[in-house]
Amino acid sequence: MTVRVRPHHLLCLLTYVGKGYSAAFVANYDVIARRLSSGEEVELVEGPDDICGPLLDDADPHCWRDSVTERDRQAALDLKELLGRPVEAGAVMSLTAARLQRMRAAFASGKTRAACGGCEWHELCTAIAGQGFAGVAVQRLC
Repeated sequence: MTVRVRPHHLLCLLTYVGKGYSAAFVANYDVIARRLSSGEEVELVEGPDDICGPLLDDADPHCWRDSVTERDRQAALDLKELLGRPVEAGAVMSLTAARLQRMRAAFASGKTRAACGGCEWHELCTAIAGQGFAGVAVQRLC
């Protein structure tokens, strides 16, 4: 199986520590973090993904907003450059320990943070990166 992930969530999962929009959102994200940590691959999608699931029943889910689509576009550009591979719908990738380390180093340095501008989680993610990503949920040993 694969976990369906939109491009900007490739950045979000780097700093996920069990905080989110609601209890249902966090419970869902915790399951996804365990799946990714166990080695399930990521399939990139356009629009709402498996992480967005619990928010889609809201009256006006932000997952469909143009600002979120723009975050995806910017994240895809930054990550394509960093990873040297397409970051587009249909692409499949593994989040190996080495890839996560590379992505986290780029995130911490600000190299892949253009998509994060204006995000309500920006300060939390910055603090987590500044603490060496201690306590993050998505971890790979190999």
